[in-house]
Amino acid sequence: MKKIIESLSPNERKIIPHLKDKNINEICKKSNLDKVSVLRALEYLQNKGITKLNYIKKKIIEIGINGALYKKKGLPERRLLNLLNEKRIIPLEEAQKQSKLSNDEFKASIGVLKKKALIELKNKKMILNANKEEIHKKMLEELFIESLPLEYELLSPEQVYALKSLQNRKDIIEIKEKTIVEINTTELGETIINSKIKIKELIEQITPDMLKKSSLWEGKKFRRYDITSPVPEIYGGKTHFVNQAINYGRKIWTDMGFKEMNGNMIQSSFWTFDALFTAQDHPVREMHDTFFINKKAELPNKKITEAVKKAHEQGVGGSKGWGYKWDEEEAKKIVLRTHTTCLSAQTLANLKKQELPAKFFAIGKCFRNETIDWSHGFEFNQTEGIVIDKNANFRHLLGYLNQFFKKMGFNEVRFRPAYFPYTEPSIEIDVLHPEKKVWLELGGAGMLRPEVTIPLLGEHIPVLAWGPGFDRILMDYYKIKDLRELYKNDITKLRKIKFLMK
Repeated sequence: MKKIIESLSPNERKIIPHLKDKNINEICKKSNLDKVSVLRALEYLQNKGITKLNYIKKKIIEIGINGALYKKKGLPERRLLNLLNEKRIIPLEEAQKQSKLSNDEFKASIGVLKKKALIELKNKKMILNANKEEIHKKMLEELFIESLPLEYELLSPEQVYALKSLQNRKDIIEIKEKTIVEINTTELGETIINSKIKIKELIEQITPDMLKKSSLWEGKKFRRYDITSPVPEIYGGKTHFVNQAINYGRKIWTDMGFKEMNGNMIQSSFWTFDALFTAQDHPVREMHDTFFINKKAELPNKKITEAVKKAHEQGVGGSKGWGYKWDEEEAKKIVLRTHTTCLSAQTLANLKKQELPAKFFAIGKCFRNETIDWSHGFEFNQTEGIVIDKNANFRHLLGYLNQFFKKMGFNEVRFRPAYFPYTEPSIEIDVLHPEKKVWLELGGAGMLRPEVTIPLLGEHIPVLAWGPGFDRILMDYYKIKDLRELYKNDITKLRKIKFLMK
């Protein structure tokens, strides 16, 4: 027991004499400690076997914003009754004016009083139908508000009736679930409280002065520390787990020899669609898929613009194109980028032949005009990649993707044939869910078509390209079932979630 006493902190020593009060508020008053310090000290005492705490959840009914106002001024129906007590009969219009009630309060008061059979309405007049004793018996809500706060489980039948009546009215009462701490002293605790052992002040920490002067600690006792006792969790600041994952993805690509592409979230339709051989009448360019901005952009240099126009109208590299008249004004429309592939198009247009072969990647925010649900959002992160190499082939593409997804924690990856306007051949990327054992679709990839490469590079050079959704990778990895949880900023979840990628 002596060792336990020597391990007591100053706050624990302060509250021990008052444990018999069994009331946290009383302990706070007598020990001059705040509630948080008292609760923490009680938990430490419980770890040492001195106290036993029971946490009981109770529903507590408290007064709301309007309730506090009505407690001071009186309920609207009471103010109306006070007016009727003086006159017994009063025209409705005059009653509202003299009672100074709002239109909603006046209507609600009439409804309440009629339901209680305290008034009747005749010929646009209000008539009082009850005496003072009857009014007092039926105005249970007033007594209920005066007696708050109350425990829900301890309500009398009359109070339950009053509660139901007030619950239908805005902000008069609030029902909150609170945790009540029940304090019990153990046999060891009783022994310590009743013992004659003096709880002396002990040295809590070593200071620089103590190291200089031995007289400050010689002959004195240091407090024992129990290093096995659990302590309150401390949550330090950290990067959001989505940003941590983005930085990790960025590291994977750079470790594989890729350079990062950067660009604005606001792009012209030329780079977002036209340079990628997406026809100007393609549904993806319509308002229901894309966020348009009411401005126009300048087109790039004439050489690239004419080359893209030719690819659409006549075709290039053996293609027939789309066979329509390409419209410059449509290409000038500004949008919030719907994918990061627009950065790939710009990178190809600015690439010099002496820089080949080259590898680039991007991870960035994209926007689409989607209906928000568990699997869709109007903004999302996408990871983009291109490899420009005269010797590149389809097997290289599969190899890069396999390597990336393995580093992201997916050991089994599957590729399926697919179609995209600007790649051929094209594939969909699936990964095997480790628990459900089902394949999850993560995005698309392929080799850029000549209609994309010839206008931007001047000749057809093999370009491997991919653009899976990064957020869907995170959803599966972190077992998040709703895409919206990635950006809800629930502080409790953010504190607990751990960055697991390595």
